[in-house]
Amino acid sequence: MEPSANLEGLRTRYPNKIASERTVFRHIRRGARIFVGTGCGEPQYLIDSLIHFVQAHPKAFYDAEVLHLWTLGVAPYTDEKFTRNFRHNSFFVGNSTRDAVNKGLADYTPIFLSQVPNLFTRGLVTVDVALIQVSPPDEHGYMSLGVSVDITKAAIEHASVVIAQVNAYMPRVHGDGFVHIDEVDFILPRDEPILELRRTPPDETAQQIGRYVASLIRDGDTVQVGYGRIPDAIMSCLDGKNHIGVHTELLSDGLVELLRQGVVDNTGKTINRGKSVAAFCMGSKATYAYIHDNPSIQFRTIEYTNSTLIIAQHRNMVAINSALEIDLTGQSTAESLGKLFYSGIGGQADFMRGAIIAPNGKSILALQSTSDDGESSRIVPFLKEGAGVTLVRGDIHYVVTEYGIAYLHGKNIRERAMQLISIAHPKFQPWLIEEARRLNLIYRDQAYIQGKGGEYPEDLVTYRTTRTGLEVMLRPVKISDEPLLKDFFYSLSDTSLYRRFMSARKDMPHERLQPLVVVDYTREMAILAVRPKDRAEEVIGLAHYYIDDASHTAELAVVVADAFQEKGVGTELVSYTIYLAKHQGLLGLTAEVLADNRAMLKILERAGFQAQDGSQTGTYTVKLVFQRETGEGPGERGRSPGF
Repeated sequence: MEPSANLEGLRTRYPNKIASERTVFRHIRRGARIFVGTGCGEPQYLIDSLIHFVQAHPKAFYDAEVLHLWTLGVAPYTDEKFTRNFRHNSFFVGNSTRDAVNKGLADYTPIFLSQVPNLFTRGLVTVDVALIQVSPPDEHGYMSLGVSVDITKAAIEHASVVIAQVNAYMPRVHGDGFVHIDEVDFILPRDEPILELRRTPPDETAQQIGRYVASLIRDGDTVQVGYGRIPDAIMSCLDGKNHIGVHTELLSDGLVELLRQGVVDNTGKTINRGKSVAAFCMGSKATYAYIHDNPSIQFRTIEYTNSTLIIAQHRNMVAINSALEIDLTGQSTAESLGKLFYSGIGGQADFMRGAIIAPNGKSILALQSTSDDGESSRIVPFLKEGAGVTLVRGDIHYVVTEYGIAYLHGKNIRERAMQLISIAHPKFQPWLIEEARRLNLIYRDQAYIQGKGGEYPEDLVTYRTTRTGLEVMLRPVKISDEPLLKDFFYSLSDTSLYRRFMSARKDMPHERLQPLVVVDYTREMAILAVRPKDRAEEVIGLAHYYIDDASHTAELAVVVADAFQEKGVGTELVSYTIYLAKHQGLLGLTAEVLADNRAMLKILERAGFQAQDGSQTGTYTVKLVFQRETGEGPGERGRSPGF
């Protein structure tokens, strides 16, 4: 895509459309509303020329309102020296306008992006002049809005005067973005590189979040995702997926890279099959070259891409967005930090709600657990005073941080709070628990382990296939697992429950469950065998050991759900706990097993445990002594990370 706009050729073909900047800008009257194209589609030359015109003719007009969806840094009209001439009004606050908005020198209009065109259509917001950027006209007179269709098309349709910068660098993109030259009042030819959004390479935190989010995305899903380090990391973690579809407002470098790799082919989409659908693009020169005249990519207007009803038509729709903060009840803000306006509502609510309605859809909120400086938690007891609630408590299925995945859908406030605390940064977990207890969001006696012992050992999560072909995840218990364990224990038969606790007691209240999930991982270990169930998890087995300091061994207890006994689950749990105990430097394991529990005795014996005669007492004591390697001390056996 090389520049080829020819001034003389355009002047010959369209003599009535070309005029000097001075003549063009004379059409701006006092108090006019001026619309400016979005993001990377912003017409830089037109903006610079407008500013030069105002500097040369400071009394040409006053109090013009500049309407903008989002600016990528070209916003000189927000400078205080132009206060008498311009007043900026954005539908989404960007870096270059944030200071002006919060100082009261510019305005912010909170609105769902899908609803902005309706403001123009109904005349609630009038557009007197539209400054846009387009590709050169083809032989039929059609020009492309290229990287910025979004709300720009609607602004053109309702503007009194349309001024277009014709730029040969602008890609020609299929879809709704074609504008006939008859719809434009003036064209100002000027070739210049399109603005690019520079990517910040994802750090390890973003990559870990990306891996977690990628684990929630299945082959054939249709995705929406935003821009930034975390979305880029998520996209980079999808390289092993197949037949991914795209229906989004923003097409980014990360999504285009997946298109190049063939990960995105849109073959599984319910509507617009075979097409990646977006409203605008912010990326690199290489991305602009890729989307140029590419039939597999369609840019549609924002009222289409962001329509909840359109989004909901996509089976397996996955909306992935981020937030500045989320509170323990599940409210999140992506637009303000307390009273500080930071960004905007945008299209987040449009997509999250559309995904929830979509058949088998998912809404995912991905965020770093702390602020960039690490000084504050992004998971908070309640949103700060003045914060805009971008997503309400019913909008979010999953929350993902670098510390794991919390599933909120259908959970009560106590369960939500514990889920979110479990994926908060460890240094803020004690504070969150104390605040949640004080606010009666969780049990008033909710226990927790401070320091290293309470940090969840994510690296110990593993996957196994039993001898019968059953696939299970083995993972350490979490502080938020109490509801799962409650369901597990109440699913057990009286016999299985008695064999585990050697007690006739059949109730499992909070007081008995809490010690099983609040674990000091340096003193004990509890491993769950887990299977997926309706997007959540089902516990089908538990292995738990407690360390005895005097002998530097541990006592092991194992129980498996009745429906999964004799399917190899117990064998895998025992095998994995032996591995963990060895790597924790223990000298051995012991267990007490009822004489009639022949299945468990057999599992332990196969694992190397030696049983003492229990025929008189009805209980066998079984022991496994780990063999010490030459020169290896009991506390130096290749400790596994997390211990």
